[in-house]
Amino acid sequence: MREPRVHETDPALIRAAAAGDLAAYEQIVREHQQPVWRFLRRLLSDDGAAEDVAQETFLRVYRRLPSFAFRSRFSTWVFQVARNAGIDELRARQRREQLLDAVAARPSTTAGGAEARVEIAAALASLPVDLREALLLIEVLGLPYAEAAVVLAVPEGTVKSRVFTARVRLARWARADEDEAPEGPPSREVGDEV
Repeated sequence: MREPRVHETDPALIRAAAAGDLAAYEQIVREHQQPVWRFLRRLLSDDGAAEDVAQETFLRVYRRLPSFAFRSRFSTWVFQVARNAGIDELRARQRREQLLDAVAARPSTTAGGAEARVEIAAALASLPVDLREALLLIEVLGLPYAEAAVVLAVPEGTVKSRVFTARVRLARWARADEDEAPEGPPSREVGDEV
C-alpha cells in the first residue's frame, strides 16, 4: 500500500484553528501550502496564478473552517476548496479572454498589443459607469454575482442585468466599424421625403 503524500492534519489543530487560534491556522497553511500550490500549478498551467489562487484557497479555508464537519479527510476538504477556487479562476480567465476577443474582433485592434489595449480602454469607457463597474467586477476581477451585488449595493439580479447589457453594448461597439462602412447607396424607407 502506498503511503499518502499529503500530511493529515491533527483534528485538535483543526478545532483550534476553527475556534480562532491563528497559530494553529498558520500551521495548517504550512502543512498544505506546497501540495495545494502544486495541484493548482498543474490545474492552471501558470505559476503566478497558482500562487494567487492558493492564497484565495487558504482565505476560503479560514472562512469555512467552522463548517468542516470531519466527514472526510481534512486534506480532501482542502483540495476540494482549492479545486473550486481553481475552477473559479479558469472561468474568470475564460470570461476575460472572451471580453478581450470581443473587443479585439474590432478591425482597428488587430494592429498590435498597445493599440488593442487602447481600444479595450475605449470600449470600456464607452459604457455608462453602472454597466462598466458591474462588468469589471464580474469579468475582470472574477467576483461572483452575489459579492458584486454587495460591492455595488444593488440586488444580484441588477448586477446580472447590468453585465448582460454591458456585454451587448461591447459587442455592438466591436461591430461598429463593420456597420459604419456603407455598401452602396442608402436605401429609402417608406415615408422618407423626396
